Amino acid sequence: MPPSNPDDVLTPSQLNTLARDLLEGSFPSIWIEGELGNVSRPSSGHLYFTLKDARAQIRCAMFRPKSSWLRFTPREGLHVLGRGRLTLYEARGEYQLVLDHMEEAGEGALRRAFDEMKARLAAEGLFDQARKRPLPRFARRIGVITSPTGAAVRDVLSVLSRRFPLVDVDVLPVPVQGDGAAAQIVSMLQRAISAQRYDVIVLARGGGSLEDLWAFNDERLARTIADSPVPVVSAVGHETDFSLSDFAADVRAPTPSVAAELLVPNRDDLLHRLRVVGSRMRNLQQQRLRQAMQRADRAGLRLNAQRPRARIDLLCRRQADALRRLDMAWKRRLERERARLRHADAVLRAAHPHRRIARLRERLAALAPRPQAAIARRLGKDALHLRGLARSLEAVSPLATVARGYSILLHPDGRVVRSVLDAAPGDRLSARVMDGELAVRVEAHESES
Repeated sequence: MPPSNPDDVLTPSQLNTLARDLLEGSFPSIWIEGELGNVSRPSSGHLYFTLKDARAQIRCAMFRPKSSWLRFTPREGLHVLGRGRLTLYEARGEYQLVLDHMEEAGEGALRRAFDEMKARLAAEGLFDQARKRPLPRFARRIGVITSPTGAAVRDVLSVLSRRFPLVDVDVLPVPVQGDGAAAQIVSMLQRAISAQRYDVIVLARGGGSLEDLWAFNDERLARTIADSPVPVVSAVGHETDFSLSDFAADVRAPTPSVAAELLVPNRDDLLHRLRVVGSRMRNLQQQRLRQAMQRADRAGLRLNAQRPRARIDLLCRRQADALRRLDMAWKRRLERERARLRHADAVLRAAHPHRRIARLRERLAALAPRPQAAIARRLGKDALHLRGLARSLEAVSPLATVARGYSILLHPDGRVVRSVLDAAPGDRLSARVMDGELAVRVEAHESES
């Protein structure tokens, strides 16, 4: 029967999405070991294959660029160890394993052992940079511990002879892989150190798998390298290969050829440097020679200047120069004194009494008319002022009133009679008229009020 709730019905894409989330959440990262099958590498660079055992198989993919980092060529039937995450391809509803790391299964155990040993030795401080010894600037004798028949020894000798043929090289032969190789490498390294004849020791080997390089991951070898008083260069494998000897050595070279380049200078560079240094030495010698000649010339001049006759001549020149300066100084002083005398004479002449009296007389003659003119001007101004005052007084004078026909009554004591009340009948008064006075007596008085 159909479901009661339509929302419970899923589409294929929804179901695949839920299944993918469930797979990826339950298996975020897993290790898997199996046999390669159906290996395919299209033009995209991705790698597609299956991993199978006796009873089952699973589809796998390894995308670029991680598929290009593999250190082996994947092929049918190869046993591998991989790490990846489980996912589901929703378009076809197929689940697969996407790997981000894969190695040959035999190397897996070796890789884990290598990582554990490296971590333990690093914790002891065996790989600390502080204990690394510097390489000699010019190595005179180099010991190369390697296989006498491998390509590594040919590369090292070829580079050394080309770059610096003067260096002495001893090839110390050892097997570089297989059972017992690590013990022989350690023994040869100890003998080379005890010989005390090498400025630097090189451990060299060509590339290979982790199993091929395992002799250089020996713990005794790493400790012997770390304890060596002679600088050790590790040139094991290719640039991407790492071994415990690389970490314990004072210098790790990516390849044996690079190790040889690090140990000796380039002959052409040395010749160029010698030419430059020689040129600088010649220039320095010429410069110092010129400086020495200049010092000699100055010393000769000083010696010549210190001869008795030269000193007498110098003192005579100084005396003549001093007399000349003294004569010039006296002349300048005499001229200044003469100028002062001329100035004083001119001042005295200007201040002579006769000249002063004459000047005063001239000044008096010039000033004589000035008082009379000033007095005349003053009298004229005063006359005008008086006439103005006279006119003002005349305008208010009682005499002017009398001159118009009026008279002024005065008491005998000179008081003016201003009112009828000021005089009583029988009083004698004087009346002033224009041309004199009249004696009058008051008979009676009448008041207008």
